[in-house]
This record gives sequence, C-alpha cells and structure tokens, in this order.
Amino acid sequence: MSPKATRIVLALAAFLVGLALFLSAALLLGGRSGNQAVAAIGGPFSLTDQDGRTFTQDNLKGKPHLIFFGFTHCPDVCPTALFEMSELLRSLDKDGDRIGAVFITVDPERDTPTVMKDYLSSFDPRLRGLTGDPAAVATVEKAYRVYSKKVPTQGGDYTMDHTAIVYLMDKNGQFVRPFDLKRKPEEAAADLRKYF
Repeated sequence: MSPKATRIVLALAAFLVGLALFLSAALLLGGRSGNQAVAAIGGPFSLTDQDGRTFTQDNLKGKPHLIFFGFTHCPDVCPTALFEMSELLRSLDKDGDRIGAVFITVDPERDTPTVMKDYLSSFDPRLRGLTGDPAAVATVEKAYRVYSKKVPTQGGDYTMDHTAIVYLMDKNGQFVRPFDLKRKPEEAAADLRKYF
C-alpha cells in the first residue's frame, strides 16, 4: 500500500473510531435529562495558545465556540476541517468575531505554541491553537471523550489516530452537539447564528 493510501486509511479509521466512541457516549447518556447529558462532554482544562497565553474552559464562556482536536502533521483530515472552519468564519463576515474557533492538538510532543502558530498562519487568523504538556492535553481529551493514539510509521516517525468531530459549545461553555461543516459555509453560518 502506498504511503498516501496508508494515510487515508489511517485517517478514515481514526474518524470511524472517534465517531463510534462519540456515539457510544451519546447512547449511554440517552436516558438522562438534557442538562446531565450536556455536562458529560467538556470540563476543566488549562492549555496554552499559539501566542503563549493561558486558555482554560472559562475562555469558552461569552460566545459559542467550535472545537476541533487534531495535530499539525495530519495529512488531510485536520487541514480540511480547519479550512472549513476558516471558510465558515469568513462567511459570517463581521459576525465571525461573535464565535470562537479552537484547534486543540493531540500531539503535544511536536505541537509547541511556535509550531501551532506557524501552522495556523495558513488559516483564518481568528483560529486559536491550543497545546500543553502531555498531562494537560490528556486531561482535555478525557473531558471531551477524545480518542487519540500514536501510530508508528516507517523511518521511526509516527502519525496520530484521533477523533475527528467538531464540537459546538454554547455561550456558557456547555456542549451542544457535533457541528456539521460538510455543507455550504452559508448554511453552516445560518445554523451557528442560532447560538449567538
């Protein structure tokens, strides 16, 4: 299998594993009341953004946020999601400042604030990239029920399998639902405006 085909298979497998974990959590919470289900995804964390500033769960309050977990060495799924988030922000025009867009690494070993800043320079400048030490990243992954796993590749390098869901958080920092970016940016923008 070619390296490109291997990357595609790994990305697809990571997406499916993440989706399965997310749906399993949703099914387990299905019998609970709405507030209890919302509280099950998200929680306290403290990370560092690409400019070296601390970012915690409190930064999610005041406006809705879209959160995506990935890594800068990701060949296809992550840049596609960040491009779609950038297109959504652009389609919102001035209202783009009324939402937050966050990219949280699952690869803190390589994704330092400097690496995140360089990587995000290719996307909308309102995107914030978050990283931290492995323990801090593990804490936020657990809070958001994110699956991630280091997968060795040829030559001693590695890639990351990970959940590939965009989380929509409301103005109070509470999880609402997975947010669908696989549609026209204008449609996604109209959906998001409901949460302003």
